[in-house]
Amino acid sequence: MQFDLGSELRKVREARKLSLRAVASAVGVSASLLSQVETGKTQPSVSTLYALVNFLGISLDSLMGHPPAQAQPLGFSSVDDAPPRDPSRTSDTVVQRREDNPVIEMENGVTWERLSVGESAIADPLIVTYAPQGSSSVEGKMMRHAALEYGVLLEGRLTLRIEFDRYELEPGDSFCFDAIRPHMYVNEGDVPARGIWFVIARKDVTVESLDELDHDHGHAAEVASRGPASAVDVLQAMRGLPRDR
Repeated sequence: MQFDLGSELRKVREARKLSLRAVASAVGVSASLLSQVETGKTQPSVSTLYALVNFLGISLDSLMGHPPAQAQPLGFSSVDDAPPRDPSRTSDTVVQRREDNPVIEMENGVTWERLSVGESAIADPLIVTYAPQGSSSVEGKMMRHAALEYGVLLEGRLTLRIEFDRYELEPGDSFCFDAIRPHMYVNEGDVPARGIWFVIARKDVTVESLDELDHDHGHAAEVASRGPASAVDVLQAMRGLPRDR
């Protein structure tokens, strides 16, 4: 199901009695950009979205607590195009129906569809789609985070860069690596790339600053934003903070 994140972010900001300019300054974006995000005129980058939920002290689960009355399954361009929902198809802690999969779209051509997690906190299972020329990192910067990543590519082709190594993934190719290593994904082709990812948070490693998260082609880089530039970190944020409503 798609979510009106901008509207929910505005509601939370106003409930906290914070001005748009104050929040924008705190997370390192312009007030005009934040206004466009809140009104749905633009989608936030992964780093901006993570910085906002972190600064406001909420989780993405909380933001997603108010889905639209009729949500559309992933793969349909509008609610009108989607097939009518079968009332017998209900989700529970064991089975999550595809129409109930939380979906987040980022400005850099990446879509994350979270699969069922039940009552487990072991891993984040995801269907990940990279649009043509889409990338996991804003401005071509490598990133790292405290997790192990496992995945298999199902459709299209995807480039995985880890430090100075480059891997060209084709359907059926799988991977696993410690995401504390600087890395990024890029779809350099002209068709979407889609696969299944499992992200397992590492409890033995902590990342304490943005300088530890962002790397520019393998080298430490100064960053202007206040949040991680990885789509993985957004999904971790969905479960890493307590619900407040």
